Amino acid sequence: MSFPIEIREAAGVRSLHFGSDSIQGAMRIARPWHLELDYTREMMTSLLLRDDIHFPRSVLLIGLGAASLTKFLYRHCPRAKLTVVEIEPRVVAAARQFFKLPDDPLRLSIVIADGAEYIAGFNGTYDLILVDGFDAKDRSGELSTLPFYRMCRARLSNDGLFAANLLGRSRGYQANLERIKAAFDERALAFPSCDSGNVIALAAGEDTVRITLSDLKERMLELKKRTGLNLLPTLTRLERAKFCPGGILAF
Repeated sequence: MSFPIEIREAAGVRSLHFGSDSIQGAMRIARPWHLELDYTREMMTSLLLRDDIHFPRSVLLIGLGAASLTKFLYRHCPRAKLTVVEIEPRVVAAARQFFKLPDDPLRLSIVIADGAEYIAGFNGTYDLILVDGFDAKDRSGELSTLPFYRMCRARLSNDGLFAANLLGRSRGYQANLERIKAAFDERALAFPSCDSGNVIALAAGEDTVRITLSDLKERMLELKKRTGLNLLPTLTRLERAKFCPGGILAF
């Protein structure tokens, strides 16, 4: 890859760029473990959707960026083992130097590889797979294909969950979402678009998701108390968009 990697700072926020104004990740310098970008916060909604308080125990993150998701999970899911697959070693170096990527080989494994190739060659399962991989032109390549999504489903535990960052403003967004739904037998949904234009898609492995709004609110308040992450605005948007008919979120 030949794109430049740039680190910018403004108003107390450090951001990662691949030679353009598109933000590939961000960190508030005074709060390095905080999820600065709204779409990263919405990806953590996946932590609320299973009854197991220790969910997830194993996580695969494809695309490192500024390590926001990695750091949050590392700090707040101490039982989880994390594997991060990043194709560009310079991004890993930047995350270590500028974004406080933890160095803990026992809990955090960093793999320099193509995400699609990695998951094709992996024989185990994960409880949670998070996909947030784009190049300098905001393209996700193989990470938005039906074969890739099918491989992700095959690598999930029965109660596993999948979350992907999609660019809702892109022309191929809807087709991409349909591929996710096809790979997961329609057990998938996409949140209403964030202000940034990002859309988070969630999908379930073999076990469907079914949770009442009251239980979801209770879990959100507990997560906020434990981590400081406030997902109530996300829940409000889901309600307003009528994603919870009968007071139940199901997919």
